Amino acid sequence: MLVRHMRTHTGKMPHSCRVCGYSCSKTSLMKHMKTHTEEKPHYCKVCGFSCSQKSSLVRHIRTHTGEKPHSCEVCDYSCSEKSNLVIHMRTHTGEKPHICKVCGYSCCAKSSLVRHMRIHTGEKPYSCEVCEYSCSEKSKLVSHMRTHTKEKPHTCKVCGYSCSVKSSLVRHMRTHTREKPHTCKECGYSCYGKSSFVNHIKTHKRKKPHSCEVCGYSSSEKSKLVSHMRTHTGEKPHTCKVCGFSCSQKSSLVRHIRTHTGEKPHSCEVCGYSCSEMSTLVTHMRTHTGEKPHTCKVCEYSCSKMSTLVRHMKTHTGEQPHTCEVCEYSCSKKIFLLAHMRTHIKEKPHTCEVCRCSFAQKSHLVTHVRIHTGEKPHTCKVCGFSCSIKSSLVRHIRTHTGEKPHSCEVCGYSCSEKSKLVIHIRTHTGEKPHTCEVCGYSCCRKSALVRHKNSH
Repeated sequence: MLVRHMRTHTGKMPHSCRVCGYSCSKTSLMKHMKTHTEEKPHYCKVCGFSCSQKSSLVRHIRTHTGEKPHSCEVCDYSCSEKSNLVIHMRTHTGEKPHICKVCGYSCCAKSSLVRHMRIHTGEKPYSCEVCEYSCSEKSKLVSHMRTHTKEKPHTCKVCGYSCSVKSSLVRHMRTHTREKPHTCKECGYSCYGKSSFVNHIKTHKRKKPHSCEVCGYSSSEKSKLVSHMRTHTGEKPHTCKVCGFSCSQKSSLVRHIRTHTGEKPHSCEVCGYSCSEMSTLVTHMRTHTGEKPHTCKVCEYSCSKMSTLVRHMKTHTGEQPHTCEVCEYSCSKKIFLLAHMRTHIKEKPHTCEVCRCSFAQKSHLVTHVRIHTGEKPHTCKVCGFSCSIKSSLVRHIRTHTGEKPHSCEVCGYSCSEKSKLVIHIRTHTGEKPHTCEVCGYSCCRKSALVRHKNSH
């Protein structure tokens, strides 16, 4: 006994394996030899699992019984294997014994270091059997497979939203709790997602030694300054061989080429959506996370796209940059101008399948179809009145509130509907647009003309 004990001090291992040279104590050597003979005398009676060591069988049995005999004295964590408890304790002590020789990264578990090393080696041992996707971690492959199976096991208990990745659910829950756990220590900026936070931090940390002599633009990389200078010189050295399109940056040409090839290399891990640009994918992911990083400084409005915020700001500035070339009509959104232009060219692309009536705008068709279906989705909370058009409900509500927002600038007359004000203004201008084709009688109201025609 004393001889064996002294070996713990001297480190001497007198028993060696003749196959691989491994040295250890006599009892350990007997267990080790089974790795060469592939002898597995210990069997699990539940599932038939076999192993070379009894201790391995004991640990395996716990996967069936759920027994977790090893408990953390600091928190409530418990596990089935002592080695897992040793690793867990490092989260409390801060010990990180496994160090990367390439970049100095350290971690508490050897498995974490193995996964980290793949960043340097580029190794991706886990491959999808359906497509060509490969990754460095098994958990990522499991998440990816759900893009094929459409499985969404993680469900929000508040609104029923479901997703394939647990991290997406965690981010989504913050849209309910309004929690913004990522806070910038320099300026106090906070956000839902870590990726948005990382991008924000770069705005503080980046040194920008390369400056433009024309406009003062500065960048952290010389190559970016070279690209920027082309905005002043107008140089476009990168040309598409298919259509002749030219641009100042190579990355822009790469994205353009995808309009010809149809390539969409950026895919959403949640729903399988794919696109040609990374920035488009980042914006798309916000439909899952509910993140709205772009906020209006005037009101509390927030949105997921910068372009949407730009359009929103026009509601405060009153800016209407889109102008009709035919008449003086102007608006804040291009889509509004496109709809307006159809009033000039008489184009009506949206047709009712029931009566073949056609409209210039899709929203008008949707409202029209309700004549056939009888649908009245807009309901008054005061009296239960319902209608097919939202504007009709707005006008109806004024019968309860007494609101009369439309006023005559001549005499102070006010009314609840704009059409009534138009008719009233004619009493001042003397305009009589409605004329009888029989006798030439004219009047300012269409209803008066209808009554007149009955006299003929």
